[in-house]
Amino acid sequence: MGISLISISHRVAPLAIRELFAFPEEQQCELMRQAVARGIATECILISTCNRTEIYTYSDREESNFTRVQELLLEFADAADVENIGDYIRLYSDSGAVAHLFRVAAGLDSMVMGEDQILGQVKRAHDQARKTGTCGVYLNTLFRFAVTAAKKVKTETELSRTTVSTATMAIKAAEQGLGTLHGKNVMLIGASGKIGSTVLKNLQCIEGVRVYLTSRNLAQAHEDHHHKIAYQVMEYENRYDLVDDMDVIISATSSPHYTLTYEKLARSLRTSKPRVLVDLAVPIDIEEKAEWLPGIRRYDIDDFRELAKTNNEKKMHEAVEADHILEESRVDFERWMIFQQALPEVRALKDWMLQEAEKKGFEHAIDKLFYRIRDNSDPGELRAFFEHMKEN
Repeated sequence: MGISLISISHRVAPLAIRELFAFPEEQQCELMRQAVARGIATECILISTCNRTEIYTYSDREESNFTRVQELLLEFADAADVENIGDYIRLYSDSGAVAHLFRVAAGLDSMVMGEDQILGQVKRAHDQARKTGTCGVYLNTLFRFAVTAAKKVKTETELSRTTVSTATMAIKAAEQGLGTLHGKNVMLIGASGKIGSTVLKNLQCIEGVRVYLTSRNLAQAHEDHHHKIAYQVMEYENRYDLVDDMDVIISATSSPHYTLTYEKLARSLRTSKPRVLVDLAVPIDIEEKAEWLPGIRRYDIDDFRELAKTNNEKKMHEAVEADHILEESRVDFERWMIFQQALPEVRALKDWMLQEAEKKGFEHAIDKLFYRIRDNSDPGELRAFFEHMKEN
């Protein structure tokens, strides 16, 4: 009876493995529904980002559900026969699962420590599970505690004051590859998505950059006045017509198919010059073979580890402070959970005390309660109980 977690993340799984578990939204919802419908879990929430797929479950049964949840996950990913797949899966239970979620929500487990996007992704995962009908009192409360703790970390530490994210690293990679983006042409595929919109926002700060956006809905794109940067919008289907003019192409869609393929790029690129391709998607948007083309330097999400390393080293002191905050929140949640699970016993104890009070008065009932505590506690627990009473 408790909370468990199965995690596949950038910590242990390469991009090729994470791609297998990058489920589209409809499949995510169906996986959660099946976990509950098959009796594998009482409640279920799935977090799916470019760097992680994590299934949080609550079960009111005594036996572990790890094996059945893992089988369900591998079934949906069609990955049961992948060689050594177990090497990329991490299991957490009870306090370990709670602590892990709190670190994830606060950005401590991200590739870029302290990044802000993950908190929004945790909130969306919770909201998706609520709409799907697969979470109840335990996971609802757990995720509320996690979000509250993450916000406290952001306000009480310097962890997120200097904003570094996958989006900012994408631009940094492009600048490193070309020296500068001033006067350069940048194509952004997937600008309407969460990561793409952040990339666009960061491009606003670069003087002299010319931005081209692809859109499947041109009318809607022309009505976007939110961003101050001047940009041109083109039909997604016409993207290859302009690639030869581009110095940088950044792709960040949720498409299960390539947005740029090796063969079509080879036919479209006629001018020889240095170019940077940045793929922020999982599954990947830009075919890996594209880096074989002359002048091309291609980055995907896993190439940002070295860039993230410097950021993370600078934030280690803040991470220690953040861990203290998260630990306090974890203890608070577990107190709540223990009490919640013990409500039937609390009600029974209350009824018993009322009956005793009716017979011989409240003072007698309170005495009998303390004798019960004495007779059903080991010496260490009893000593701690009375020490805590003295402190309060």
